[in-house]
Amino acid sequence: MIRGEFDVGDAKRCVAVATAGSHFNLFPIKAGAAISGPFKTENLGIEKIVANVISNPNIRFVIICGSEVKGHISGDALECLHKYGLKEGRIVNAKGAIPFIENLDDKSVKRFQEQVQTIYMIDVEDEAKITAAIKDCIAKDPGAFAGDPMLLTIKEKEIGAEEEEEAGGEMVTTMAAAKPDREIAPLTEDICYRTQLISRNQKLTTAVGATKVLGFVIGAVFIFALILIPVLLLGGI
Repeated sequence: MIRGEFDVGDAKRCVAVATAGSHFNLFPIKAGAAISGPFKTENLGIEKIVANVISNPNIRFVIICGSEVKGHISGDALECLHKYGLKEGRIVNAKGAIPFIENLDDKSVKRFQEQVQTIYMIDVEDEAKITAAIKDCIAKDPGAFAGDPMLLTIKEKEIGAEEEEEAGGEMVTTMAAAKPDREIAPLTEDICYRTQLISRNQKLTTAVGATKVLGFVIGAVFIFALILIPVLLLGGI
């Protein structure tokens, strides 16, 4: 339903193959997958996967494989979305830089969680292993999900400075607008707090050093006085 960089097989098949940063040939489709393709980002890429999966009740498994995408860590984000869902627009427990979701609501995420089972094989690129996983899913096919197709609209608007090449060469942006402020504000506060701690420690260190010097001087004067006074007194006598 949503255009993107993927290959499509028989829509009646039960398996979708999400290949993260890897670009395979048609072997997942030939092995029996309904749809297969990469997803480079932990936001727009995942939104497209969810939209395409819940639009087809026949899909009951999502195999997450291929090389993990540095920075975005999109494979982990997709697995976290399925396991933990969203909280305030952010994929819970996702490790990626910007796992903020714009186009999915709780209802669509819940449908994704209920409709499919994920097979987590991130960093696996071996054709034989992935083909075996596809065949295993087909053998376990429980039949179409008991629910009508859910159709979503994915808005590919400009939401940041970083761009990824998706949708057949068309450039679409991938950084979440405004929502990272939720992370920036606490980070700024943390930086300020740490700066204050460093400043305080420096002051304490300086004060301790000054106190040591002052103590040394007072001690030296005291010792000198103890020695000099008796000498003066004896000299006077």
